[in-house]
Parts: sequence; structure tokens; C-alpha cells
Amino acid sequence: MKEAAELFKILSVDKRIEIIELLKKEPMSVNAMAEALGVTQSAVSQHLRVLKSAGLVRDERQGYWIYYSLNREALESCRQRLNRVCTCGCGGGEKKCQ
Repeated sequence: MKEAAELFKILSVDKRIEIIELLKKEPMSVNAMAEALGVTQSAVSQHLRVLKSAGLVRDERQGYWIYYSLNREALESCRQRLNRVCTCGCGGGEKKCQ
């Protein structure tokens, strides 16, 4: 239970959710994310460090650049955990929680 609480705490920061949303589309560099989010590269790097330590993102060096991508398996586990917590019966589908 404590592990799930820590994961949800990590995901409670808006910019981290925005980073995940960006990475759903394609792997990106810190520079590209900073520009898309309108924040400093340092801020993006700090959020990525937290997301990476939680296992939610991965990095890959390509020449001089490091590209970040989602760990989709970890996000799926997070989604499943949230579905177990939610008791409205929506199952994460099209019905909205009330």
C-alpha cells in the first residue's frame, strides 16, 4: 500500500503529468520538453529524475542527446492499481467517475 501511495504522490505534480502526456506521443529530449512546457531545462530535468527513479520513464543516449520515453509497463501497473482503488464501477473506461 505504501508503494502505491508513493507512486500517486509522484504523479500528483501537474508538470509530471504534462511530461507523461508529452512522452505518450514520442520520445523527447529535455530541451524539447522544456520548450513545449514553457519551463526551464533544469525544472524538466528534476521532474524526469523523479519519474525515472520511480521507473515511469526511461532514457536512451543518441549521440550527444538523451531521449526520454515512457515505461508503458509501469504506467499500466499504475493504471491497474488506480482501477482497484476506484469503486465507482467505471473500470477506467468511457464512463466517468462521479
